[in-house]
Amino acid sequence: MNPKLQTVLLAGTLVFATAASAVTIEIQSDQPGAKINPAMWGIFFEDINFGADGGLYAELVKNRGFEFPDPLMGWTKISPSLAKGDLSVRDDAPFNAANPHYLRLQSEGTAPFGVSNEGFRGLGLRQGEAYDFSAQVRGVVGSPALSLQLYGADGTLLDAVQLKGFSSGWKKVTATLHPKDTDANARLCVLVDGKGAVDIDMVSLFPQHTWKNRPGGLRADMVQMLADMKPGFLRFPGGCIVEGSVLERRYQWKNTIGPVEERKLLINRWNYEFLHRPTPDYFQSFGLGFFEYFQLCEDIGAQPLPILNCGMACQFNSGELCPLDQLGPYIQDALDLIEFANGPTNSTWGAKRAALGHPGPFNLKMLGVGNEQWGQQYIDRYARFATVLKEKHPEIQLVSAAGPSPDDERFKFAWPKLRELNADIVDEHCYAKPDWFLANTHRYDHYDRNGPKVFMGEYAAQSVAIVSTKNKNNLDCALAEAAYMTGLERNADVVCLASYAPLFSNAEAWQWTPDLIWVDSLHVYGTPNYYVQQLFARNRGDVVLPVKLSGIETSTAGVQNLYASATRDDQAGEIILKVVNPGAAAIETQINLEGIADIEPKVKATVLTSAGLNEGNSFHAPRNVAPVETDLNVDGPHLTHTFTQHSFTVLRIKTR
Repeated sequence: MNPKLQTVLLAGTLVFATAASAVTIEIQSDQPGAKINPAMWGIFFEDINFGADGGLYAELVKNRGFEFPDPLMGWTKISPSLAKGDLSVRDDAPFNAANPHYLRLQSEGTAPFGVSNEGFRGLGLRQGEAYDFSAQVRGVVGSPALSLQLYGADGTLLDAVQLKGFSSGWKKVTATLHPKDTDANARLCVLVDGKGAVDIDMVSLFPQHTWKNRPGGLRADMVQMLADMKPGFLRFPGGCIVEGSVLERRYQWKNTIGPVEERKLLINRWNYEFLHRPTPDYFQSFGLGFFEYFQLCEDIGAQPLPILNCGMACQFNSGELCPLDQLGPYIQDALDLIEFANGPTNSTWGAKRAALGHPGPFNLKMLGVGNEQWGQQYIDRYARFATVLKEKHPEIQLVSAAGPSPDDERFKFAWPKLRELNADIVDEHCYAKPDWFLANTHRYDHYDRNGPKVFMGEYAAQSVAIVSTKNKNNLDCALAEAAYMTGLERNADVVCLASYAPLFSNAEAWQWTPDLIWVDSLHVYGTPNYYVQQLFARNRGDVVLPVKLSGIETSTAGVQNLYASATRDDQAGEIILKVVNPGAAAIETQINLEGIADIEPKVKATVLTSAGLNEGNSFHAPRNVAPVETDLNVDGPHLTHTFTQHSFTVLRIKTR
């Protein structure tokens, strides 16, 4: 038996309670409280850490349209000693005016001449899988061929194919390649073979195996990680990228739908945000656009929660403002988005949705106005949006912002203002040390039950400090988040939505850590924090059950040695008890299920733990810290259970 599993089983034995334990967990099983929002536990996607291009969007070619400010970034000239040729980036008579640049390759025919692409910190290829190449090509002079070659990091030729017969007009050419080996750092070569010149644009290499095998789709293993969480909602397209450092660089959803060649490239805010983590090759191609986001939500059973710019650039950057009397286009974008998501096919934007292959509505119910704004400038702009949107679409709940901190002056200014405006949902954010989360599990116990509701939209325990490059996704942070989430769950009448942030991180190109899921060009793994989120989402329940803890210890800083919350799954007929023991000692407890005559003799126990608080996961040990499930024998609704040290435990107790 696995030693870790054996430890969990020994520590988690359930027996009939014959004597009082040091700690008592009393669950009022017959006194259900607030209903839990079915969408409560969700995910927040932002295009940070190469989350979209180089991440969720499965395109392997970087700068495929030569539109970066340095048009050959990502490309390297390939010119063997015998080759004579020239290359240039041009914009006369382009394939598409939205992406006007293209590459002209001219060879004298002495040897193949061209370029290679490095991919996004490595072009990941798998043996046995097929990869579709495509490009727009125009013949210019002569009748040269195009030689397509895949090379491994060590120079091994993985596959090659040749294309011929190009016309004098732009035409899409395609080929399929099958690499003979797996390589995480391969490269694609596009070479002119023979005398002459060709123009190329929109160079693409896509795995055929994408999520649901959609051509031009999403990376299957990354989406599977999201689907496995069973999220209730997906917030997109991000936080700060919604705002842009200046308004000209804000995210505009209408530029992200339709043919990919018509989606204009935009520099990503995280390209230049941090001097200590520069990423000059970070741009948004919008191959992952709003239609794909809505489609992803539908695929994984999550409600869509798009966030739109409210006429304010990021206040950590320029803080540029759209004048109040010029907000019309911003508000119209919101109205049009609702129509795009929900409108009939005979409406302007509903017709555009249908033309993209989805005649039915996406059932949008929530919309965010601004990301993380603060101050009177935000309140004024939110009020303008709310007035129009509530009049025309009262069925849509609006998510408003309360700034970047959970308790500073910006936060304290925003809340009463938003309450006066009868805001539906207020988005709160917090990045802090684990002790903050452990000490603030009672944060929402005293919130006004009459509203607005709370969306804990961005939170993550920081092992070192905010923006520190030394932050780790370890068990210590995960347990602190789990303890905090018991407080969110206990207050489900106030907190209706919650999501960890950021979601994805490319291990070779990140700007911010910690992150929920880490990837490289071929692999993906979930952190201990990921499994905490997964366990809450998979074990949500329908109503809150009151829990009383007796005999627990609390430090002067407000940190407890045990945390708990309970819910009831009506369909399964189960009580779900979640308990966090963040300390170094196992804790024996007596669990009393009040109002229950009897329970089934087996309880499903799921435990997340490890040898120490600094333990985490990696590409080499992706499940070093992961949930372990077992069935435990019980005898009646009054029982004892020892919660092992450094653990998060979920008990599913079926009532008779």
